[in-house]
Amino acid sequence: MKKNSTNKIKLGIFISLGMLILILGVYFIGERQQMFRSTFRLNGVFKNVSGLQIGNNVRLLGVNVGTIDNITIISDTLVNVEIMIDEDARQFIKKDAIASIGSEGLMGNKALIINPGTGGKKRIESGGLIATSMPIDIDSILSKVKTTIDYTAAITGDLASMTKNIESGNGTVGRLLMDPTTANNIDSTFISLKDSAVGLKLLMEKAKSSWLLWGF
Repeated sequence: MKKNSTNKIKLGIFISLGMLILILGVYFIGERQQMFRSTFRLNGVFKNVSGLQIGNNVRLLGVNVGTIDNITIISDTLVNVEIMIDEDARQFIKKDAIASIGSEGLMGNKALIINPGTGGKKRIESGGLIATSMPIDIDSILSKVKTTIDYTAAITGDLASMTKNIESGNGTVGRLLMDPTTANNIDSTFISLKDSAVGLKLLMEKAKSSWLLWGF
C-alpha cells in the first residue's frame, strides 16, 4: 500500500512538472509571436528578402517590437512581407517610416529594421504598406572582394616574377642592373662625359683668355 502511494506521488509530481513545462513553453512561444499582446499589422514589398524568415524579429530603434508573420512571393520580382508589431510601438512609427533588412549581430539571424520616420508625420495605419529599402547584397560584396583579392594576387605574382628575372640578370633591365660589364661600361661613359666636361671648361677658359688678350 505504501509503495503504491509513493508511486502515485511520483506520478503526480512528474505530471505536474510536465504541465508546468508545457505552460511555460506555450507562454514563451506566444510571447514571441505576440499572441498575448495587442498588435497591428503592416506589409512591406521587397525585391529580395535576403534570407529573412517567418518568426524573425522586427526592430525599432534597436528594440524588438514584433515578428515576421508571413512571407509571400507575389511576382517574379516582388516579395510581400507581413509584419506583426506590438500596438504600443505604433505611435513611434510614422507614415514615412522605412523598413529594411539587416542582421542581428555580425553573423546573426536576419531581422527587419524599421526607421521610424519624421516626427511631425502622422503615425502609420494598421494594415498599411510601409516603404522599404533594398538590403545590402552581401554575396555581391564578397564576390567583389574575392575578385579584388585575385587581382592583387596576380599582380603580386607578376612583381615577384619580374624581381626574380632582374636578380637573375634576365631581360634588358636585369642585364642593365646585374651585369658587371654593363655597369662598368656605364661607369666608363660617365667618366668620359666628366672628362669631356672638364676639357670643354678648360677650352672655354683659354678662349676667354685669348679674347681678353686681343682686347675683345
